[in-house]
Amino acid sequence: MPSPSAALPPSPPAAGHHTTGKDSRRALVSSFLGSTVEYYDFLLYAAAAGLVFPKLFFSADMDPTLGTILSFVILLAGYISRPIGGVLFGHFGDKYGRKNMLFITLMMMGLVSVAIGLMPTYAAIGVAAPLLLVFLRVVQGLAVGGEWAGATLMAAEHVKEKNRGFAASIAVTGGPTGSVLATLILGLFAGLPEDDFLSWGWRIPFLLSAALVVIGLYLRYRVTESPDFVEARAAGTVHTGVPILRVLKKYPLSSLYGILAAAGPLFMQALLGVFMVPYVVGTGAVDRQTALMMLTASSFVHIFAIPFFAWLSDKFGRRPVMLAGAGISVALVFPMFAMFNSGSFWLIALAFMVGNPIIQASMYGPIGAFLAEKFDTQDRYTGVSLTFQLGSVLGAGTAPLLATWLIDLDNGRGTDNIAWYFIALIAVGAASVILSKETRGRSAREQTARDDADLASVG
Repeated sequence: MPSPSAALPPSPPAAGHHTTGKDSRRALVSSFLGSTVEYYDFLLYAAAAGLVFPKLFFSADMDPTLGTILSFVILLAGYISRPIGGVLFGHFGDKYGRKNMLFITLMMMGLVSVAIGLMPTYAAIGVAAPLLLVFLRVVQGLAVGGEWAGATLMAAEHVKEKNRGFAASIAVTGGPTGSVLATLILGLFAGLPEDDFLSWGWRIPFLLSAALVVIGLYLRYRVTESPDFVEARAAGTVHTGVPILRVLKKYPLSSLYGILAAAGPLFMQALLGVFMVPYVVGTGAVDRQTALMMLTASSFVHIFAIPFFAWLSDKFGRRPVMLAGAGISVALVFPMFAMFNSGSFWLIALAFMVGNPIIQASMYGPIGAFLAEKFDTQDRYTGVSLTFQLGSVLGAGTAPLLATWLIDLDNGRGTDNIAWYFIALIAVGAASVILSKETRGRSAREQTARDDADLASVG
């Protein structure tokens, strides 16, 4: 059976670890734009899950709240499939190269989004509609599971060690950039009359994904393979063993710390992007289009906040910046919810600004380098994919469902319940960062199981 690399365009030759400035810039741009396209597709579903799908893909006789909950369950299905995709693409990415896997993930995402845009509704095909939606969401999750780590590593592994935090964050900013595009375009069509929006307006943003995918595929064709991977392949270390088994055996603590550190900021990301928009619309304080535009504005600032905090981690270390971010998150979460509940246009807009560019970005900005520096080159794609995507399931995937449950608890505390749950996630994440060893400035080829060194010596 031919290897996965045989079916894809060959990578231009890479000159070992010392790449040219042109190679580095091309890798950064490719990772950023490719990740933007991927997350545009993925987050477009998240934005539509609370606004559109409950009305179109479930029975009209169903209770609206139940329809929303089922939409969030399907959203969770996409998150659950992400670790599987991370392990699958990580396996081949660690054995055959990062570039080829990223080509496949991007193509998968584009095809799924176009398919969702063309889907018949419950009124046309009955129960097959939500089942088809589940299938497409799972495939979409598999692709995103392989995307995040691959794009982050392609950016980080093309630059010098001292700049890895900032470089990794360039790929990470594809998330908020995709969110800006998704919410902006969906928000523009949300201004249509209700009947037009529900009949055809919501479909256009999904179909527009095809044009973005073509651009992303061209850029990924042009980028060189990761120099770290080329070096490891030349040393003969990448075609031996099974990466997921090595990760589980060699990096148990590194993986656990990575999962727990990622969960808190990812919970906030999904809470703002999926739950808070329909929540503030439901209070009557703002309409649907206005809420989406508020989210879009905060996501735009988020694009610059993530690399800022990553740059700080290049200067002062991953641990100090992430721990400061944890403190910021705990201090600001209650004021943020108070602003969401104020009924004031400007305070709600400010709440989105506090939530995304400050609370979420302060701990999330350094996460790409924080995770990548925990694993050796031959295990890094699998290790980063597994830790980040399991953190996604724990944090982002469960956020809308947990928020829906917590806000309706009988204690009458409403959003305070969500705030306390978030603080608990952040506290656990901060403890994991404290237990992790600082890796800033150390060679990516010298990262052998740092968090697990003591464990290995005992064993």
